[in-house]
Amino acid sequence: MQARLAVPVLFMGLFLSGCTSGCINQVISISEVGPAGNILVRKLKIVTRDSVDLFVRYWEKQNKDRVLTTQVSKNSRQHVQTMLYLKPGTAYEYQVVVEKRGCQSMGQVESFINQELPAGLSEILMPAERKQSLPVKYQQGFTLVARRELPGQMYIADVKGNIIWYHTVRDAGFKVAHFTARSTLLSILAPLSYPTSYGDEILEVSLAGDTLFHLKKGDKGLDKTIHHEIFYNAANQLVTLTLEKKVVDLSSVGGSKADTVTGDGILVLDRHGNKVWSWSVFDVIDPKSDPRILKDKSDWLHANSLSIDRDGNYLMSFYLSGQVWKINASNGELIWKLGRGGDFSFSKHGEFSGPGSATFSESHAVHRSADNKLLLFENGTNKKRSRVLAYSLDEDRHEASLAENIELPLHLYSERMGSAYWVDSSSLLVCSSQANSVALTDRSGEILWRIRTGFVPYRAEFIDSLPMFRN
Repeated sequence: MQARLAVPVLFMGLFLSGCTSGCINQVISISEVGPAGNILVRKLKIVTRDSVDLFVRYWEKQNKDRVLTTQVSKNSRQHVQTMLYLKPGTAYEYQVVVEKRGCQSMGQVESFINQELPAGLSEILMPAERKQSLPVKYQQGFTLVARRELPGQMYIADVKGNIIWYHTVRDAGFKVAHFTARSTLLSILAPLSYPTSYGDEILEVSLAGDTLFHLKKGDKGLDKTIHHEIFYNAANQLVTLTLEKKVVDLSSVGGSKADTVTGDGILVLDRHGNKVWSWSVFDVIDPKSDPRILKDKSDWLHANSLSIDRDGNYLMSFYLSGQVWKINASNGELIWKLGRGGDFSFSKHGEFSGPGSATFSESHAVHRSADNKLLLFENGTNKKRSRVLAYSLDEDRHEASLAENIELPLHLYSERMGSAYWVDSSSLLVCSSQANSVALTDRSGEILWRIRTGFVPYRAEFIDSLPMFRN
């Protein structure tokens, strides 16, 4: 990670106050602290004479009615204030506000002109299609995508496709990125020597660009290559997928007595990076039971997503086997398999089940949606057409009813990777990785909004709101 760059700022402002308490003339110095790799964030380090509460008001010079406010720094002499979501090449004004014992004083108005985006970044997300009317929730929300190539970057874009926040790591790519419930960015990173979605470090940063958690392979409980997924569970523990290798005697099926089979697993770490729990496909399945094991042993099942079901157990999808597994999060028991050769029968029901097969071929981004359906992005390699599918599951009877069958336009076909998440009850955010596209579609698959990316996006997440302190 790049170090912070501190730049002195010439300011010792006069403070205006409506009271005579000790909150006036408090500011001793203000210096600018620039987080590496993001010109849309501006940090100020402010030193005061006494311990006070402090925040900063800021606004575009040409739009004084829209005032943003930083988070309050409480009872301190050393304050770091972060101005977020700055627009490139735009003139801004700001005021430092000090509060102490019921007194509030505001400093003189200072100004700056924000930098332009670095070369190439302004065209990394390119608006391609947009209907005149979009869902209100989407208009007010944001989209997160990440770049796996070097330099690695995460981007948050608004409905116009404008980048409003980004974070750069020069020597590693972001294999997957996730916006957490506490408004942080959690990711898997790796240099180019790691293929596709596989990585060797976990990084969590704040919107201010501060590193909150960083763990590399070989440190503490991170003892294996990780891939495709990273999130926090309800116990505030980190959950990710692992690459598992096991030497297996495959001589009975035509292999050698010491063949290496590459499978997948689950790893749970605490907030300090210590291992809490782990699981492997080898715990529940014998590779010799798979008739394709000799062909697929170097990447046996290829897990590509992991999520937590409503009952707290895991849902894990596998690309090569065309299955979704449910795994007991306590004892690792394999509860059921859904998909090719699995435990469920398939049928159709509902207004949106549509034509075509009720089964799926491959899947990505499998999760339980708010309406209790199992939602997935089907790559559709058998028909060269991708779909978004939702199933109602009767887990006792092992019955899967196709409730949503959304055929995507042919130009959004993605043989690998991809994701789909509901934005509201009538629209979905879809990532078609191999089409270099992120699109908003309705339930019929019609495109309402689309951007093209200057990289292959593994996944796109919808963010319904961002913290705008004292907006």
